[in-house]
Amino acid sequence: MQVEDTGQPEKDLSETVCRVCGRDDGSLLWDRHGVPQYVICDCCGIESGLGDDHLSKVRETRGHWVAQGAPWDVPKNRPAGWDVLEQLSAIPAEWR
Repeated sequence: MQVEDTGQPEKDLSETVCRVCGRDDGSLLWDRHGVPQYVICDCCGIESGLGDDHLSKVRETRGHWVAQGAPWDVPKNRPAGWDVLEQLSAIPAEWR
């Protein structure tokens, strides 16, 4: 398949914000081409590329995580003064 050159710069699809919980520790979760990097979120425990590639699954996983009390997958990495609602507000609009 040949890709047509539109003269426009390629859209950068990289993501560092967890689609499920909104955590952003700077880790690259999806590269600039939209390819998952299979990184496990310290907060909600989701692995990028496994269960976070469809909006319905993201919402289902988030609902389950919140219903369980939003526990940290790696509790020692939970910041002091962490606010779940503030973090959830960082979720990109297309994954809310």
